[in-house]
Amino acid sequence: MKRHSLICRFNAGDRARIEPVQKDSLSTQVHFVSADDRFDYGLGNLLDSLAGLGLQASETAFDLSLLSAMVFCADTRVSRVDEQDGWTREIDLYIPVQDVDLWIEQQALLSRMLRFLTGDQWRIFFRPRPRRFATIVPAVEQAELPRFTCASLFSGGLDSYIGTIDLLATGEVPLLVSHYMDGATSQHQKMCISHLENSYTKINFEALRTYICFETDLIANSEGDSNQRSRSFLFFGLGVLAASTLGDNASLYVPENGLISLNVPLDPLRLGSLSTRTTHPFYMARFGELLNRLGLRVSLLNPYRHMTKGEMVAGCKNPKLLGATAKNTMSCSSPAKARWKKLAPGHCGYCVPCLIRRAAIRRGLKSDDTYYQLSDLTSRPLDAAAAEGQHVRSFQLSLTKIKANPAIADAAIHSPGPLADVPTEWPKLSRVYKQGLNEVGRLIDEVVVRP
Repeated sequence: MKRHSLICRFNAGDRARIEPVQKDSLSTQVHFVSADDRFDYGLGNLLDSLAGLGLQASETAFDLSLLSAMVFCADTRVSRVDEQDGWTREIDLYIPVQDVDLWIEQQALLSRMLRFLTGDQWRIFFRPRPRRFATIVPAVEQAELPRFTCASLFSGGLDSYIGTIDLLATGEVPLLVSHYMDGATSQHQKMCISHLENSYTKINFEALRTYICFETDLIANSEGDSNQRSRSFLFFGLGVLAASTLGDNASLYVPENGLISLNVPLDPLRLGSLSTRTTHPFYMARFGELLNRLGLRVSLLNPYRHMTKGEMVAGCKNPKLLGATAKNTMSCSSPAKARWKKLAPGHCGYCVPCLIRRAAIRRGLKSDDTYYQLSDLTSRPLDAAAAEGQHVRSFQLSLTKIKANPAIADAAIHSPGPLADVPTEWPKLSRVYKQGLNEVGRLIDEVVVRP
């Protein structure tokens, strides 16, 4: 096992002496500021976009976004292949911040959060910003309060699309925040935003789209990692940067259905961080705790945490718009895998998110005009040893167990992570788990999976 040390640098003048705590770690310098003193990796563009709207973020929120970008950099560029267990990495980050003492107080909390989210061993070290970067956020003269009533994360997926429709339909004026690192995600975000703009012409909402991706050869002799377990930390960081411009007690919406938020493993081999935990209640609570301790008055809200995806679809406040345009949202866990079959990126139709999506649209919209590579799940027996049948089979096994003993759902919801922060919600979480499985069960009831 080899520990990696990633050192965040600003421009060429940032020459502070930094000695990695572990001397034999593999050290990598990550430069964030170009020759013209502009922040790269999307952060400069986001600051400019906010300033262009007359919005000024806090310096602490910028430091959080910088940290989140460094976490995402390490997560996507440090390979798991060479680790002893094929998964757990040891990563140290060195981050320049405005208030060093404030951030040092968060080290233990940050390590705990990131360990839960990615399954790796993280240590975060802080140092003062270089003098010329004592202030980073451009000053903005605000003659009046921001026109936006809230901020909301917008991935281009079905849940975030429904979340935005519901906000707009109830008169909210959201500041949407998106992240992308590939063309397929970008395309779906653009299409969905266009549909919203055409449908809500009288609401002056705004969409900020940020491209953050790091060079594939950034870390020597590392093939990187494609799981992106830390993507929500980056997404939340960018969202908080935007929400911090909206005054005290700003709301940042994180639309996600309850089944995916819990993400109870479908089989015993996917415990812990082997299943994503992007909006799990424990992680959401820890991120909220971090914001409070940093003095960032932003509230993370997921109004759909007790709803299945099908219930979200059925309850959408503009069903006509959703029915006509849902096909342009992206739910697949790996749309790029279509290229292996020389097809354009799109929904495979058989991964866990695709199955949940198909079941939800079938329940809420009755018809689904999304293109799926595997268009008919029942046209032939699916191979249990191949990707097309593995997740269907896992759902079938989970459904069999729940039907035999419905009470095990009350215990199963605790397997992905602690729920001590929300004890009064346990019955609702158990219900959404069972109902979510049953939605998928109705979709795959006649699907045959065999070796």
